[in-house]
Amino acid sequence: MKLITYDLNGAQRTGAVVSRDEFVDVSAAGDVMHIMTDIAARRQAENIASQIARVPLADVRLRAPITPRNLICIGLNYMDHVRETKSTPPTRPIIFAKFNNALSNPGDTITWYGDTLKEVDFEAELVAVIGQRCSRVAEANALAYVGGYTCGNDVSARDIQNSDSGKQWTLGKTPDGFFPIGPVLVTADDIPDPQVLDIRSTLNSHVMQHSNTREMIFSVARLVSHISHYMTLMPGDVISTGTPHGVGVGRDPKVFMKDGDEIVVEIERIGTLRNRMRVL
Repeated sequence: MKLITYDLNGAQRTGAVVSRDEFVDVSAAGDVMHIMTDIAARRQAENIASQIARVPLADVRLRAPITPRNLICIGLNYMDHVRETKSTPPTRPIIFAKFNNALSNPGDTITWYGDTLKEVDFEAELVAVIGQRCSRVAEANALAYVGGYTCGNDVSARDIQNSDSGKQWTLGKTPDGFFPIGPVLVTADDIPDPQVLDIRSTLNSHVMQHSNTREMIFSVARLVSHISHYMTLMPGDVISTGTPHGVGVGRDPKVFMKDGDEIVVEIERIGTLRNRMRVL
């Protein structure tokens, strides 16, 4: 099931996408998190979606499908990205975090001050959303704890992440608006194997990244299991699972986003996440 959160007269509502361009309002079944985690609510939403009028997606403003509890990110998780950055392949997942100020919506304009940040990069990523409490789970069972998936863009200030004397990953990763997600959350039952999805990004219509999640060094199941041995994962926690090759910092010459650029993240079976850039 594909679920959205959208604005209606200043209130946030829940929709179920029923065609490429249309949805129905299923707010009576609850918000996206409730429908994702509760089977009865899911059935209610499916029943509503089969009976009421469809609405064009173009007629509403989409929000991030959920507001994450924790934003957990993974570095260097595609072998082709390891090669382009001339890095050593990790033997264990590299974990870092963003804060909730970084969250932004599909279609939002992402802004930053040009006198502060000068090397702003894009990273197309599959985002896994935890659906139930998860502690010390085995890799073989880990996908049962994932409630759904969405698209993400781990926007990154490379001049802070890489060039700053402190190598400040967190500061470079979490400026305001630097983590758009959406446009939909696809429940996990519709994506039984998250390791077979095409993923790509385009910058001003030019394909920059094009890979498949099978290229991950650590699978979604491995990541969930690994992280759950160090922290208890709860519903609403998200894991942004890393980016494939083609990012701007790995190119020769390097390509960073500038004022007016449009960056698009596309993941098979999920959808297309679009955002524009604005330098102040």
